[in-house]
Amino acid sequence: MNTDRYVSPLSERYASKEMQYVFSPDMKFRTWRKLWIALAETERELGLNITQEQIDEMKAHADDINYDVAKERERQVRHDVMSHVYAFGVQCPKAKGIIHLGATSCYVGDNTDIIVMTEALKLVRKKLVNVIAELSKFAAQYKDQPTLAFTHFQPAQPTTVGKRATLWTQEFLMDLEDLEYVLSTMKLLGSKGTTGTQASFLELFDGDQETIDKIDPMIAEKMGFRSCYPVSGQTYSRKVDTRVLNILAGIAASAHKMSNDIRLLQHLKEVEEPFEKSQIGSSAMAYKRNPMRSERIASLSRYVMIDALNPAITSATQWFERTLDDSANKRLSVPEGFLAIDGILDLCLNVVDGLVVYPKVIEKRLMSELPFMATENIMMDAVKAGGDRQELHERIRELSMEAGKNVKVEGKDNNLLELIAADPAFNLTLEDLQKAMEPSRYTGRAKEQTEAFIANVVQPVLDAHKDLLGVKVEINV
Repeated sequence: MNTDRYVSPLSERYASKEMQYVFSPDMKFRTWRKLWIALAETERELGLNITQEQIDEMKAHADDINYDVAKERERQVRHDVMSHVYAFGVQCPKAKGIIHLGATSCYVGDNTDIIVMTEALKLVRKKLVNVIAELSKFAAQYKDQPTLAFTHFQPAQPTTVGKRATLWTQEFLMDLEDLEYVLSTMKLLGSKGTTGTQASFLELFDGDQETIDKIDPMIAEKMGFRSCYPVSGQTYSRKVDTRVLNILAGIAASAHKMSNDIRLLQHLKEVEEPFEKSQIGSSAMAYKRNPMRSERIASLSRYVMIDALNPAITSATQWFERTLDDSANKRLSVPEGFLAIDGILDLCLNVVDGLVVYPKVIEKRLMSELPFMATENIMMDAVKAGGDRQELHERIRELSMEAGKNVKVEGKDNNLLELIAADPAFNLTLEDLQKAMEPSRYTGRAKEQTEAFIANVVQPVLDAHKDLLGVKVEINV
Protein backbone atom coordinates (compact mmCIF):
# COMPACT_ATOMS: atom_id res chain seq x y z
CA MET A 1 0.00 0.00 0.00
CA ASN A 2 1.29 3.43 -0.96
CA THR A 3 1.29 5.83 1.99
CA ASP A 4 2.71 8.87 0.22
CA ARG A 5 -0.30 9.74 -1.96
CA TYR A 6 -4.04 10.21 -1.72
CA VAL A 7 -6.16 7.07 -1.74
CA SER A 8 -9.93 7.33 -2.15
CA PRO A 9 -11.82 6.29 0.99
CA LEU A 10 -14.56 4.98 -1.30
CA SER A 11 -12.28 2.11 -2.31
CA GLU A 12 -10.34 1.82 0.94
CA ARG A 13 -13.20 2.03 3.44
CA TYR A 14 -16.67 1.88 1.92
CA ALA A 15 -17.24 0.09 -1.41
CA SER A 16 -17.27 -3.68 -1.87
CA LYS A 17 -14.77 -5.60 -3.99
CA GLU A 18 -17.60 -6.46 -6.39
CA MET A 19 -18.45 -2.84 -7.11
CA GLN A 20 -14.80 -1.86 -7.30
CA TYR A 21 -14.26 -4.51 -9.96
CA VAL A 22 -17.14 -3.13 -12.05
CA PHE A 23 -15.26 0.18 -12.29
CA SER A 24 -11.79 -1.34 -12.49
CA PRO A 25 -9.30 -1.01 -15.39
CA ASP A 26 -9.67 -4.76 -16.02
CA MET A 27 -13.43 -4.45 -16.52
CA LYS A 28 -13.02 -1.37 -18.69
CA PHE A 29 -10.31 -2.57 -21.03
CA ARG A 30 -11.55 -6.15 -21.31
CA THR A 31 -14.88 -4.67 -22.36
CA TRP A 32 -13.11 -2.52 -24.94
CA ARG A 33 -11.58 -5.64 -26.43
CA LYS A 34 -14.90 -7.50 -26.42
CA LEU A 35 -16.43 -4.57 -28.28
CA TRP A 36 -13.65 -4.62 -30.87
CA ILE A 37 -14.22 -8.35 -31.31
CA ALA A 38 -17.99 -7.83 -31.64
CA LEU A 39 -17.38 -5.14 -34.28
CA ALA A 40 -14.96 -7.31 -36.24
CA GLU A 41 -17.32 -10.30 -36.11
CA THR A 42 -20.22 -8.15 -37.28
CA GLU A 43 -18.21 -6.68 -40.12
CA ARG A 44 -17.07 -10.15 -41.20
CA GLU A 45 -20.61 -11.53 -41.06
CA LEU A 46 -21.80 -8.60 -43.18
CA GLY A 47 -19.21 -9.26 -45.84
CA LEU A 48 -16.03 -7.31 -45.11
CA ASN A 49 -12.67 -8.96 -45.77
CA ILE A 50 -11.98 -10.08 -42.20
CA THR A 51 -10.91 -13.66 -41.48
CA GLN A 52 -11.92 -15.99 -38.70
CA GLU A 53 -8.21 -16.38 -37.96
CA GLN A 54 -7.99 -12.67 -37.16
CA ILE A 55 -11.01 -12.84 -34.89
CA ASP A 56 -9.69 -15.95 -33.12
CA GLU A 57 -6.40 -14.15 -32.52
CA MET A 58 -8.27 -11.23 -30.94
CA LYS A 59 -10.35 -13.57 -28.77
CA ALA A 60 -7.17 -15.29 -27.53
CA HIS A 61 -6.03 -11.96 -26.04
CA ALA A 62 -9.38 -10.57 -24.91
CA ASP A 63 -8.49 -10.64 -21.22
CA ASP A 64 -4.67 -10.44 -20.94
CA ILE A 65 -4.26 -6.70 -21.27
CA ASN A 66 -0.66 -5.63 -21.91
CA TYR A 67 -0.95 -2.51 -19.78
CA ASP A 68 2.75 -1.70 -19.97
CA VAL A 69 2.64 -1.40 -23.76
CA ALA A 70 -0.54 0.71 -23.68
CA LYS A 71 0.85 2.99 -21.00
CA GLU A 72 4.09 3.61 -22.85
CA ARG A 73 2.23 4.25 -26.11
CA GLU A 74 -0.14 6.72 -24.42
CA ARG A 75 2.85 8.60 -23.02
CA GLN A 76 3.93 9.15 -26.63
CA VAL A 77 0.61 9.80 -28.43
CA ARG A 78 -1.56 11.20 -25.58
CA HIS A 79 -4.61 9.20 -26.69
CA ASP A 80 -5.95 6.39 -24.52
CA VAL A 81 -8.06 4.58 -27.14
CA MET A 82 -5.40 4.57 -29.84
CA SER A 83 -2.84 3.43 -27.27
CA HIS A 84 -4.97 0.38 -26.50
CA VAL A 85 -5.64 -0.24 -30.19
CA TYR A 86 -1.87 -0.29 -30.61
CA ALA A 87 -1.33 -2.56 -27.59
CA PHE A 88 -4.00 -5.00 -28.81
CA GLY A 89 -2.35 -4.99 -32.23
CA VAL A 90 1.01 -5.87 -30.70
CA GLN A 91 -0.56 -9.01 -29.27
CA CYS A 92 -2.57 -9.68 -32.45
CA PRO A 93 -0.29 -8.95 -35.42
CA LYS A 94 -2.59 -10.73 -37.90
CA ALA A 95 -5.63 -8.71 -36.77
CA LYS A 96 -3.80 -5.42 -36.22
CA GLY A 97 -5.04 -3.87 -39.44
CA ILE A 98 -8.76 -4.42 -38.77
CA ILE A 99 -9.02 -3.56 -35.06
CA HIS A 100 -11.34 -0.55 -34.55
CA LEU A 101 -12.28 -0.55 -38.26
CA GLY A 102 -14.82 2.21 -38.96
CA ALA A 103 -15.20 3.11 -35.29
CA THR A 104 -14.52 6.19 -33.20
CA SER A 105 -13.15 6.38 -29.66
CA CYS A 106 -16.71 6.63 -28.38
CA TYR A 107 -17.47 3.21 -29.82
CA VAL A 108 -15.44 1.62 -27.07
CA GLY A 109 -15.64 4.43 -24.51
CA ASP A 110 -19.37 5.09 -24.53
CA ASN A 111 -20.53 1.53 -25.06
CA THR A 112 -18.32 0.45 -22.18
CA ASP A 113 -19.75 3.18 -19.97
CA ILE A 114 -23.26 1.88 -20.65
CA ILE A 115 -22.20 -1.71 -20.00
CA VAL A 116 -20.43 -0.76 -16.76
CA MET A 117 -23.37 1.31 -15.47
CA THR A 118 -25.74 -1.54 -16.33
CA GLU A 119 -23.66 -4.05 -14.38
CA ALA A 120 -23.37 -1.61 -11.49
CA LEU A 121 -27.15 -1.09 -11.45
CA LYS A 122 -27.62 -4.85 -11.27
CA LEU A 123 -25.36 -5.02 -8.20
CA VAL A 124 -27.21 -2.10 -6.61
CA ARG A 125 -30.51 -3.86 -7.32
CA LYS A 126 -29.25 -7.02 -5.64
CA LYS A 127 -28.26 -5.20 -2.47
CA LEU A 128 -31.40 -3.06 -2.47
CA VAL A 129 -33.60 -6.16 -2.64
CA ASN A 130 -31.73 -7.59 0.35
CA VAL A 131 -32.19 -4.39 2.35
CA ILE A 132 -35.92 -4.63 1.65
CA ALA A 133 -35.93 -8.28 2.73
CA GLU A 134 -34.16 -7.53 6.02
CA LEU A 135 -36.45 -4.60 6.76
CA SER A 136 -39.53 -6.72 6.12
CA LYS A 137 -38.25 -9.34 8.59
CA PHE A 138 -37.71 -6.63 11.16
CA ALA A 139 -41.18 -5.18 10.51
CA ALA A 140 -42.79 -8.60 10.88
CA GLN A 141 -40.94 -9.29 14.12
CA TYR A 142 -42.10 -6.05 15.74
CA LYS A 143 -45.45 -5.60 14.02
CA ASP A 144 -47.35 -5.55 17.33
CA GLN A 145 -44.78 -3.80 19.54
CA PRO A 146 -46.50 -0.52 20.50
CA THR A 147 -44.29 2.54 20.46
CA LEU A 148 -44.75 6.25 20.76
CA ALA A 149 -45.12 7.85 17.34
CA PHE A 150 -43.92 11.36 16.61
CA THR A 151 -45.08 14.15 14.38
CA HIS A 152 -42.77 17.19 14.39
CA PHE A 153 -40.74 15.01 16.81
CA GLN A 154 -43.50 15.67 19.34
CA PRO A 155 -45.39 12.76 20.93
CA ALA A 156 -48.32 11.67 18.77
CA GLN A 157 -50.72 8.74 18.67
CA PRO A 158 -48.89 5.42 19.11
CA THR A 159 -47.84 3.19 16.25
CA THR A 160 -45.81 -0.02 16.33
CA VAL A 161 -42.10 -0.53 15.79
CA GLY A 162 -42.90 -2.77 12.83
CA LYS A 163 -45.27 -0.28 11.21
CA ARG A 164 -42.59 2.41 11.41
CA ALA A 165 -40.18 0.06 9.62
CA THR A 166 -42.70 -0.35 6.78
CA LEU A 167 -42.33 3.36 6.07
CA TRP A 168 -38.61 2.88 5.47
CA THR A 169 -39.29 -0.23 3.41
CA GLN A 170 -41.86 1.46 1.20
CA GLU A 171 -39.40 4.16 0.15
CA PHE A 172 -36.79 1.56 -0.80
CA LEU A 173 -39.46 -0.25 -2.81
CA MET A 174 -40.13 2.96 -4.72
CA ASP A 175 -36.40 3.20 -5.44
CA LEU A 176 -36.40 -0.38 -6.69
CA GLU A 177 -39.28 0.39 -9.07
CA ASP A 178 -37.36 3.37 -10.45
CA LEU A 179 -34.16 1.36 -10.76
CA GLU A 180 -35.81 -1.47 -12.64
CA TYR A 181 -37.45 0.92 -15.06
CA VAL A 182 -34.19 2.68 -15.90
CA LEU A 183 -32.35 -0.65 -16.09
CA SER A 184 -34.94 -1.91 -18.58
CA THR A 185 -34.33 1.11 -20.81
CA MET A 186 -30.53 0.90 -21.00
CA LYS A 187 -29.30 0.69 -24.59
CA LEU A 188 -25.89 0.68 -26.23
CA LEU A 189 -24.60 3.55 -28.33
CA GLY A 190 -23.72 1.08 -31.07
CA SER A 191 -21.32 2.18 -33.78
CA LYS A 192 -22.54 5.53 -35.08
CA GLY A 193 -19.33 7.19 -36.28
CA THR A 194 -17.87 10.61 -35.60
CA THR A 195 -21.10 12.64 -35.55
CA GLY A 196 -23.65 9.82 -35.32
CA THR A 197 -24.26 9.55 -39.09
CA GLN A 198 -22.40 6.24 -39.70
CA ALA A 199 -20.62 7.91 -42.63
CA SER A 200 -17.55 5.66 -42.23
CA PHE A 201 -19.72 2.55 -42.58
CA LEU A 202 -21.41 4.02 -45.65
CA GLU A 203 -17.91 4.08 -47.14
CA LEU A 204 -16.95 0.60 -45.92
CA PHE A 205 -20.10 -1.03 -47.23
CA ASP A 206 -20.29 0.91 -50.51
CA GLY A 207 -23.43 2.75 -49.56
CA ASP A 208 -25.45 -0.41 -48.78
CA GLN A 209 -28.07 1.06 -46.43
CA GLU A 210 -29.75 -2.27 -45.70
CA THR A 211 -26.48 -3.83 -44.54
CA ILE A 212 -25.55 -0.80 -42.44
CA ASP A 213 -28.92 -1.00 -40.65
CA LYS A 214 -27.88 -4.43 -39.35
CA ILE A 215 -24.66 -3.29 -37.65
CA ASP A 216 -26.04 -1.86 -34.39
CA PRO A 217 -28.56 -4.65 -33.69
CA MET A 218 -25.88 -7.30 -34.26
CA ILE A 219 -23.39 -5.56 -31.96
CA ALA A 220 -26.08 -5.10 -29.29
CA GLU A 221 -26.97 -8.79 -29.38
CA LYS A 222 -23.35 -9.87 -29.12
CA MET A 223 -22.88 -7.62 -26.07
CA GLY A 224 -26.06 -8.83 -24.33
CA PHE A 225 -28.32 -5.84 -25.05
CA ARG A 226 -31.67 -5.71 -26.79
CA SER A 227 -30.95 -2.60 -28.83
CA CYS A 228 -28.95 0.59 -29.39
CA TYR A 229 -30.14 4.16 -29.14
CA PRO A 230 -31.70 4.94 -32.54
CA VAL A 231 -29.97 8.31 -32.95
CA SER A 232 -26.95 9.95 -31.37
CA GLY A 233 -24.24 12.48 -31.87
CA GLN A 234 -20.77 11.13 -31.36
CA THR A 235 -21.82 10.02 -27.87
CA TYR A 236 -24.93 8.58 -26.28
CA SER A 237 -27.03 11.31 -24.69
CA ARG A 238 -25.54 12.35 -21.37
CA LYS A 239 -29.11 12.42 -20.07
CA VAL A 240 -28.61 8.67 -19.56
CA ASP A 241 -26.03 9.43 -16.88
CA THR A 242 -28.49 11.86 -15.29
CA ARG A 243 -31.21 9.21 -15.10
CA VAL A 244 -28.82 6.66 -13.60
CA LEU A 245 -27.38 9.00 -10.97
CA ASN A 246 -30.88 10.15 -10.02
CA ILE A 247 -31.68 6.54 -9.13
CA LEU A 248 -28.68 6.48 -6.81
CA ALA A 249 -29.69 9.81 -5.28
CA GLY A 250 -33.18 8.45 -4.60
CA ILE A 251 -31.77 5.42 -2.79
CA ALA A 252 -29.47 7.72 -0.83
CA ALA A 253 -32.41 9.86 0.26
CA SER A 254 -34.29 6.78 1.50
CA ALA A 255 -31.24 5.50 3.36
CA HIS A 256 -30.62 8.93 4.90
CA LYS A 257 -34.19 9.13 6.19
CA MET A 258 -33.95 5.68 7.77
CA SER A 259 -30.57 6.37 9.31
CA ASN A 260 -31.80 9.67 10.79
CA ASP A 261 -34.75 7.92 12.41
CA ILE A 262 -32.45 5.27 13.86
CA ARG A 263 -30.06 7.91 15.20
CA LEU A 264 -32.94 9.72 16.93
CA LEU A 265 -34.30 6.47 18.35
CA GLN A 266 -30.84 5.52 19.60
CA HIS A 267 -30.68 8.89 21.36
CA LEU A 268 -33.96 7.90 23.05
CA LYS A 269 -32.40 4.51 23.89
CA GLU A 270 -35.27 2.70 22.19
CA VAL A 271 -33.14 0.99 19.53
CA GLU A 272 -29.42 0.54 18.98
CA GLU A 273 -27.41 -0.22 15.88
CA PRO A 274 -24.83 -3.06 16.06
CA PHE A 275 -21.96 -2.35 18.43
CA GLU A 276 -19.13 -4.86 18.53
CA LYS A 277 -17.63 -6.20 21.74
CA SER A 278 -14.29 -4.44 21.35
CA GLN A 279 -15.62 -1.38 19.52
CA ILE A 280 -14.73 2.03 20.98
CA GLY A 281 -17.41 4.71 20.85
CA SER A 282 -15.35 7.70 21.91
CA SER A 283 -11.69 8.46 22.60
CA ALA A 284 -12.64 10.57 25.63
CA MET A 285 -15.93 9.12 26.89
CA ALA A 286 -15.46 5.38 27.17
CA TYR A 287 -19.12 4.73 28.00
CA LYS A 288 -20.43 6.13 24.71
CA ARG A 289 -22.05 3.97 22.02
CA ASN A 290 -22.34 6.39 19.12
CA PRO A 291 -24.52 5.40 16.10
CA MET A 292 -21.44 5.47 13.88
CA ARG A 293 -22.85 3.29 11.09
CA SER A 294 -26.08 5.25 10.76
CA GLU A 295 -24.08 8.46 10.79
CA ARG A 296 -21.91 7.08 8.00
CA ILE A 297 -25.02 6.22 5.98
CA ALA A 298 -26.20 9.81 6.35
CA SER A 299 -22.80 11.21 5.45
CA LEU A 300 -22.33 9.13 2.31
CA SER A 301 -25.96 9.67 1.31
CA ARG A 302 -25.52 13.43 1.27
CA TYR A 303 -22.53 12.95 -1.02
CA VAL A 304 -24.54 10.83 -3.46
CA MET A 305 -27.48 13.23 -3.51
CA ILE A 306 -25.20 16.14 -4.35
CA ASP A 307 -23.21 14.04 -6.85
CA ALA A 308 -26.36 13.67 -8.98
CA LEU A 309 -25.96 17.32 -9.96
CA ASN A 310 -22.79 16.52 -11.91
CA PRO A 311 -24.31 14.55 -14.79
CA ALA A 312 -27.33 16.86 -14.89
CA ILE A 313 -25.12 19.88 -15.46
CA THR A 314 -22.92 17.94 -17.90
CA SER A 315 -25.97 16.86 -19.89
CA ALA A 316 -27.24 20.42 -20.05
CA THR A 317 -23.93 21.86 -21.28
CA GLN A 318 -22.99 19.42 -24.06
CA TRP A 319 -22.53 21.31 -27.34
CA PHE A 320 -24.17 19.95 -30.50
CA GLU A 321 -22.85 16.46 -31.40
CA ARG A 322 -20.28 16.38 -28.57
CA THR A 323 -17.75 18.22 -26.41
CA LEU A 324 -15.12 16.70 -24.18
CA ASP A 325 -15.88 18.66 -21.03
CA ASP A 326 -17.88 15.63 -19.89
CA SER A 327 -14.92 13.27 -19.74
CA ALA A 328 -13.13 14.25 -16.55
CA ASN A 329 -16.44 14.78 -14.77
CA LYS A 330 -17.81 11.35 -15.78
CA ARG A 331 -14.64 9.63 -14.63
CA LEU A 332 -15.36 10.95 -11.15
CA SER A 333 -19.10 11.39 -10.70
CA VAL A 334 -20.40 8.10 -12.09
CA PRO A 335 -17.97 5.65 -10.45
CA GLU A 336 -17.95 7.51 -7.14
CA GLY A 337 -21.73 7.69 -7.05
CA PHE A 338 -21.91 3.92 -7.45
CA LEU A 339 -19.06 3.20 -5.02
CA ALA A 340 -20.74 5.38 -2.40
CA ILE A 341 -24.22 3.89 -2.83
CA ASP A 342 -22.66 0.43 -2.65
CA GLY A 343 -21.15 1.30 0.72
CA ILE A 344 -24.45 2.81 1.87
CA LEU A 345 -26.42 -0.34 1.04
CA ASP A 346 -23.85 -2.55 2.77
CA LEU A 347 -24.18 -0.36 5.86
CA CYS A 348 -27.98 -0.50 5.67
CA LEU A 349 -27.85 -4.30 5.53
CA ASN A 350 -25.48 -4.41 8.48
CA VAL A 351 -27.52 -2.00 10.61
CA VAL A 352 -30.95 -3.52 9.95
CA ASP A 353 -29.68 -7.08 10.39
CA GLY A 354 -28.25 -6.24 13.82
CA LEU A 355 -30.68 -3.57 15.04
CA VAL A 356 -31.44 -4.07 18.74
CA VAL A 357 -34.83 -3.05 20.14
CA TYR A 358 -35.40 -2.25 23.83
CA PRO A 359 -39.11 -2.92 24.56
CA LYS A 360 -38.94 -1.84 28.23
CA VAL A 361 -37.60 1.59 27.35
CA ILE A 362 -40.15 1.91 24.57
CA GLU A 363 -42.96 0.95 26.94
CA LYS A 364 -41.81 3.35 29.65
CA ARG A 365 -41.75 6.32 27.29
CA LEU A 366 -45.08 5.35 25.75
CA MET A 367 -46.78 4.95 29.13
CA SER A 368 -45.48 8.35 30.26
CA GLU A 369 -47.33 10.01 27.37
CA LEU A 370 -50.28 7.67 26.95
CA PRO A 371 -52.56 9.29 29.57
CA PHE A 372 -52.71 12.44 27.44
CA MET A 373 -53.56 10.42 24.33
CA ALA A 374 -56.14 8.33 26.16
CA THR A 375 -58.20 11.30 27.27
CA GLU A 376 -60.76 10.92 24.47
CA ASN A 377 -61.38 7.28 25.42
CA ILE A 378 -61.53 8.25 29.10
CA MET A 379 -64.04 10.98 28.31
CA MET A 380 -66.25 8.48 26.44
CA ASP A 381 -66.07 6.04 29.38
CA ALA A 382 -67.06 8.87 31.74
CA VAL A 383 -70.04 9.79 29.54
CA LYS A 384 -71.16 6.17 29.67
CA ALA A 385 -70.95 6.44 33.48
CA GLY A 386 -73.39 9.38 33.39
CA GLY A 387 -71.12 12.39 32.83
CA ASP A 388 -71.72 15.48 30.70
CA ARG A 389 -69.53 15.45 27.58
CA GLN A 390 -68.99 19.23 27.39
CA GLU A 391 -68.19 19.56 31.08
CA LEU A 392 -65.86 16.57 30.92
CA HIS A 393 -64.02 18.03 27.91
CA GLU A 394 -63.29 21.24 29.82
CA ARG A 395 -62.23 19.37 32.96
CA ILE A 396 -59.85 17.15 30.95
CA ARG A 397 -58.32 20.19 29.27
CA GLU A 398 -57.67 21.82 32.64
CA LEU A 399 -56.36 18.62 34.27
CA SER A 400 -54.08 17.94 31.26
CA MET A 401 -52.52 21.40 31.67
CA GLU A 402 -51.96 20.71 35.36
CA ALA A 403 -50.39 17.31 34.63
CA GLY A 404 -48.27 18.85 31.90
CA LYS A 405 -46.94 21.40 34.34
CA ASN A 406 -46.19 18.61 36.78
CA VAL A 407 -44.12 16.85 34.11
CA LYS A 408 -42.38 19.82 32.45
CA VAL A 409 -41.93 22.30 35.29
CA GLU A 410 -41.69 20.04 38.33
CA GLY A 411 -39.92 17.18 36.51
CA LYS A 412 -42.25 14.62 38.05
CA ASP A 413 -44.13 11.66 36.62
CA ASN A 414 -47.31 12.14 34.66
CA ASN A 415 -50.11 12.20 37.28
CA LEU A 416 -53.04 12.86 34.93
CA LEU A 417 -54.78 9.58 35.83
CA GLU A 418 -54.63 10.40 39.53
CA LEU A 419 -56.05 13.86 38.89
CA ILE A 420 -58.93 12.44 36.83
CA ALA A 421 -59.70 9.75 39.41
CA ALA A 422 -59.89 12.41 42.10
CA ASP A 423 -62.34 14.51 40.07
CA PRO A 424 -65.98 13.57 40.88
CA ALA A 425 -67.13 14.73 37.42
CA PHE A 426 -65.68 11.58 35.88
CA ASN A 427 -67.08 9.00 38.27
CA LEU A 428 -64.15 6.66 37.42
CA THR A 429 -61.72 4.94 39.77
CA LEU A 430 -57.97 4.84 39.24
CA GLU A 431 -58.33 1.13 38.49
CA ASP A 432 -60.91 1.94 35.79
CA LEU A 433 -58.55 4.46 34.26
CA GLN A 434 -55.56 2.16 34.33
CA LYS A 435 -57.54 -0.42 32.36
CA ALA A 436 -57.81 2.16 29.61
CA MET A 437 -54.02 2.33 29.42
CA GLU A 438 -53.58 -0.84 27.33
CA PRO A 439 -51.25 0.45 24.51
CA SER A 440 -52.71 -1.84 21.84
CA ARG A 441 -55.99 0.11 22.12
CA TYR A 442 -54.25 3.13 20.62
CA THR A 443 -52.16 1.70 17.76
CA GLY A 444 -55.09 1.54 15.37
CA ARG A 445 -54.52 -0.85 12.47
CA ALA A 446 -50.71 -0.66 12.66
CA LYS A 447 -50.32 -4.44 13.10
CA GLU A 448 -52.81 -5.29 10.36
CA GLN A 449 -51.32 -2.73 7.99
CA THR A 450 -47.87 -4.17 8.55
CA GLU A 451 -49.04 -7.71 7.89
CA ALA A 452 -50.91 -6.70 4.73
CA PHE A 453 -47.99 -4.62 3.45
CA ILE A 454 -45.52 -7.48 3.87
CA ALA A 455 -47.86 -10.09 2.38
CA ASN A 456 -49.30 -8.09 -0.50
CA VAL A 457 -46.54 -5.66 -1.42
CA VAL A 458 -43.15 -6.83 -0.19
CA GLN A 459 -43.43 -10.60 -0.57
CA PRO A 460 -44.32 -10.55 -4.29
CA VAL A 461 -41.24 -8.39 -4.90
CA LEU A 462 -39.03 -10.77 -2.93
CA ASP A 463 -40.53 -13.76 -4.73
CA ALA A 464 -39.76 -12.13 -8.07
CA HIS A 465 -36.16 -11.54 -6.99
CA LYS A 466 -35.49 -14.67 -4.94
CA ASP A 467 -32.35 -15.35 -6.97
CA LEU A 468 -30.87 -12.11 -5.58
CA LEU A 469 -31.45 -12.87 -1.90
CA GLY A 470 -28.76 -13.87 0.55
CA VAL A 471 -26.16 -11.08 0.36
CA LYS A 472 -23.68 -11.12 3.23
CA VAL A 473 -21.60 -8.05 3.85
CA GLU A 474 -18.55 -7.01 5.81
CA ILE A 475 -17.98 -3.36 6.65
CA ASN A 476 -15.00 -1.48 7.96
CA VAL A 477 -15.88 -0.24 11.42
